[in-house]
Amino acid sequence: MIALVQRVKQARVDVGDTTIGSIGKGLLVLLGITHTDSQTTCDWIAQKLISLRVFPDDEGKMNRSVVDVEGDILVVSQFTLYGELAKGTRPSFIKAARPEHAEPLYDELIAMLQRLTHGYPNTHIATGSFGAMMDVHLVNDGPVTLIIER
Repeated sequence: MIALVQRVKQARVDVGDTTIGSIGKGLLVLLGITHTDSQTTCDWIAQKLISLRVFPDDEGKMNRSVVDVEGDILVVSQFTLYGELAKGTRPSFIKAARPEHAEPLYDELIAMLQRLTHGYPNTHIATGSFGAMMDVHLVNDGPVTLIIER
């Protein structure tokens, strides 16, 4: 599993002319899933996202998590994170999981994030639409962009 994580001031996902997920301050997570990913992978990524200290404290150091700052998380599936470009110029997606494997794990990660943030009423989880052609809009804060891979 690859999570490309961006600290954002705001982000939203549109399908056509409809906004289906939006957040203010928080984390935009572009999520790629591969064949070997499992519930254990989801657990690890979810815990990492909730506790990732990328928001500034009073001294300006990245020392606070998304729940510490009452931020939100927007999760968007993106199989192209597993695009392989070692040969040629057209990406191969052989490492990306097929939808029948990836979609349940995407849903499970979202459910885990919702459970983990249940005690934080000001932290909300928003999503894209698995497999849809989406427009992702964001204002990157920093910019801070990290890759988490398991």
